[in-house]
Amino acid sequence: MLRVAVIGSGPSGVYTAQTLVEQEDVPDVEVHVLDRLPCPYGLVRYGVAPDHEKIKSLQNNLRAVLEHPRVHFLGNVEVGEAGVSLAQLQEIFHAVVFCVGAATDRHLNIPGEDLPGSYPATDFVAWYSAHPDAAVDGFTLTAGSAVVIGVGNVAVDVARMLSRGAAELASTDMPQGALGAMADSRVEDVWMVGRRGPSQAKFTTKELRELGALPGTRVLVRPEELALDPAYRDPSTLPAPMRRNVEVLRDWAERPVAMAAGVGRERRIHLRFFLRPVELLGDPATGVRAVRFERTVPDGHGGVAGTGEYEEIAGQLVLRSVGYRGQPQPGLPFDEASGTVPHADGRVLKDGQPYPGVYVAGWIKRGPTGVIGTNRPCAKETARSLLADAAGLAGRPVAAEPVAALERIGARPVPWRGWLAIEAAEAERGRSLGRGTVKLADWDGLLRAARSVLVGR
Repeated sequence: MLRVAVIGSGPSGVYTAQTLVEQEDVPDVEVHVLDRLPCPYGLVRYGVAPDHEKIKSLQNNLRAVLEHPRVHFLGNVEVGEAGVSLAQLQEIFHAVVFCVGAATDRHLNIPGEDLPGSYPATDFVAWYSAHPDAAVDGFTLTAGSAVVIGVGNVAVDVARMLSRGAAELASTDMPQGALGAMADSRVEDVWMVGRRGPSQAKFTTKELRELGALPGTRVLVRPEELALDPAYRDPSTLPAPMRRNVEVLRDWAERPVAMAAGVGRERRIHLRFFLRPVELLGDPATGVRAVRFERTVPDGHGGVAGTGEYEEIAGQLVLRSVGYRGQPQPGLPFDEASGTVPHADGRVLKDGQPYPGVYVAGWIKRGPTGVIGTNRPCAKETARSLLADAAGLAGRPVAAEPVAALERIGARPVPWRGWLAIEAAEAERGRSLGRGTVKLADWDGLLRAARSVLVGR
């Protein structure tokens, strides 16, 4: 039996486990999927917006893999400097696959970025998704105007959530504290701003169109900004996703989006292009009050150049969504330029040579690109590399009982039945509030819900 540890229970980790255990032409493989959190599914649970229930239903597919008889979920296991080391894992498993994603936000590196009221967009996402690492105090949403810097799908999610009414979100699994803050929100204007044009925007057309269907919300675009994009007048030469985005925006510019019926105050989403942030304005005592942008123009090479013309957009809440970056993993080589672990077909390369028994998949392998489905072929490539190496890996002696070995070095794993206990507690939480399932949003609550399987550990 080849015993493999997969670090991370998001799509890339689960797809890796699935490929490993479903191959019929290789010896039996046993996979332990380790996660720092007591809950599985990674960004499907903690990154997909609560109102995207169709995407969140992907959890059912991931669940089927984690319930495979030769796949074992072990949550609450920290891997790295604060927990179990790679060397310790190598004494327990024949192979280790890191599927840890890209955990940090990229910075703007401009003055005022750290003013109160300025946050990475992922902090906001973590809060409304009930991530247990989210700030305890959360967001009060007292700002009348919010600025979202970036034009990718995360930026669209954030703009949409800021513009939704609490009544529309009550049927989701959003934690009760976040739902209450949404109900009290004073945000009326949301500005989503990109430094380049609509044909370079990273959002998908489906996400973009959703903005135009929000009750009580207008979407405003400026034809003169769109027209700066060379592809705006004739997008026929663009790749299909970009062409569809431009066509939607052009339609909105020619026929302004009508406001759908809604309850409560009117909200406005302003889509702005060719504006590069240069400074956040405000002071440490009162927080951010505006963002200063420089007008840009296409430079003829796919980028933009500054014009020396500036504009200020008022905003007492600024959410920065300009990309993600992988973090170095203790014991692994790391490419600072790309924020990834060097590899060949998923085999980690140390000093240019394959590091026996150590692999990567997902964003830490290829960088923060693609959608959820992109992780499947990426994971398959890594799993196939590992299986090709199986004969040389399986002969090495390892600990007899993985869970007992992890406990001996200080880990306190939450097994699958512990996660089922958390699910039951969240369902009960929702019933008590007159809602559907409601997520538990703190470490104590999650681990307390799993206590029946942690007794004596």
